[in-house]
Parts: sequence; structure tokens; C-alpha cells
Amino acid sequence: MNVNQKCNTNIFCKWYHYQKERFPILAHGILIFAFSFSAISYALLCNGERSFISYKIFLPGIIVIFTLFLLLRILDEFKDAADDKMYRPQLPVPRGLIKLSELKVLGIILLVIQLLIHLLVFPKMIWLYVIVLVYLSLMTKEFFIADWLRKHQFWYVTSHMMIIPLIDIYASGLYWFLGNRVPPNGLLFFFGVSFFNGLVLEIGRKIKTPEEEAIGVNTYSSMLGPIKAVFLWLLVLLTTYCISLIASSYTGNFTLSLVPLSIVLCICLLPAILYFFKPKSQYGKMIEYASGLWTIVMYLSLGGIPMLKSLLQG
Repeated sequence: MNVNQKCNTNIFCKWYHYQKERFPILAHGILIFAFSFSAISYALLCNGERSFISYKIFLPGIIVIFTLFLLLRILDEFKDAADDKMYRPQLPVPRGLIKLSELKVLGIILLVIQLLIHLLVFPKMIWLYVIVLVYLSLMTKEFFIADWLRKHQFWYVTSHMMIIPLIDIYASGLYWFLGNRVPPNGLLFFFGVSFFNGLVLEIGRKIKTPEEEAIGVNTYSSMLGPIKAVFLWLLVLLTTYCISLIASSYTGNFTLSLVPLSIVLCICLLPAILYFFKPKSQYGKMIEYASGLWTIVMYLSLGGIPMLKSLLQG
């Protein structure tokens, strides 16, 4: 019995398998928590603050940020519906596990939750929220130049990765925007880190072996070739590493960030080296996992760990 038949009359089963395949709540939750906590912490540390924002602001903020990323996943389902039906029939929506109409209802519920949080907890943040929401909407419409973007992969990826720094601005704004403070200069480098780290994740999950490539599914290994794709991933990873070190200097935690970042960078190099010698699916998957590991450690080393150290020291 396949998943569709098993979950035919069980709504909880349907949504469980959908999230498992398209938006793993636990894995994404950990990453989004690290992302949000570190963005706020970094802004605080840049201004010499040694205490964190109130949990009454932080917890609702986390809910908004998490649901924004989930909303991004839902909007992508609508944006890619035609291509998924033609080229990726094994995905939950085209194979009928979840309907677009059900995702639409979930999306509306998420929007209502987000609006209520803003109205009841921090009305001022709605201005940054609207900016993110407008950009999300434009992304869904491919900025009304879909054909042009698909022919120019660089601009396609760049335009879509910009959503990460925008959500970063929102997250850090829970400190500086709500507190009527001028955003620290170091945030520009933190936003740069977020942009390039989005590329690390994007490229890392789209490196396949020739046997894994499928018609109609764009991967960096199919566009550039497996070896060039891994070189590109390494280049973006090293760029992120360098910008991260510059960003760490603005909080006075260069050494504290240098050690974990350097260790994880070396770990991330291993699957890339193995892939160079012999492109195998397991090494490609290791590159994807390495991208996730790098992301968590990078964010925590820039903001999370220094803030925790500061809080423990009183």
C-alpha cells in the first residue's frame, strides 16, 4: 500500500507525509530558530548589548519567521505546479496526496496567524512584514518576467535568494526596528552572509550524479556538469566563510567565530573532495547535509554562541 492509499481518509497522515517530504518541521525548525536567534543576537552584540530581547517579543517573532518560510514553500507549490505535474509526478501535490486547494487554506490560516501576532504583539513590525510579503508575492509571479528569468539562471537565483536577507532584516528588526535604533553597520555583512549562505543551500541540494538527473528538473550539475557544480559550491562556501569572519569582527568575537567556522569548513570540504574523485549519489547527498551543517554552525557562531556566552557570564 502506497502513502496515498494509506492516508486517503486520514488528514493527519496526509499532512505528516507532506511535511516529511517538502518541509520537515523538525529540521527546518532547528535551522530557522538558529537563523532567527543569531540574527537578533548579532544586531544586539554589534551595539554592545549583552542581554537578549524579551521572550514576549522573541517567541511570537519566531512563529512569524517560521510561518513565513512555510508560506514560501506553499507559494512555490503553486508557482511550480505545472512543471511538477509534467516532470516531477512523484511529489505530494502532483501525485494527489495534498491538493493545491488544501495548501491555499493552510496559506490563508498562516497569513491570519501572522497578522494577528502583528496586531496584538508588535504592530510596528507590520511595516517590515509587508515588505517581506510583497517580495514573496513577486517571487511567486516570477517578477512578471518568468521567461526571461528562466533563460538567465544567475538573475533567477539572485532574485530568489534576496528573500533570505529580507527575512533577516525582519528578524534583526525585532531588536533595532522595535527599539527605534539605527541598524548596526555590521548587519550589512550579516545580510551578505545570509544571501551567500542561501546559495550554499540552493547549490548543495542540486548537485546530482548523471544517473540521478531527470528531464525538466534543473540542477547545477546538469547545467554546469558535476565537477564545475561542486567547484561553484566550494567557491560560494569559501565566500560565505570570508564574509562571516568580517561580520564577526563587528561584534568583537572574531576568534570565537573563527574556530567553529574553520572546523566545519574543513568537514564540508570532505564530501566535495570525495565527489571530485568519483561522483556518487551518496557524496552528493553528503554535500547537501554539509550545507545544512554549515548553515547552522555559521549562524550560531556569528550571533548565537557569543550571545549565550554573554548571558552565561551575566
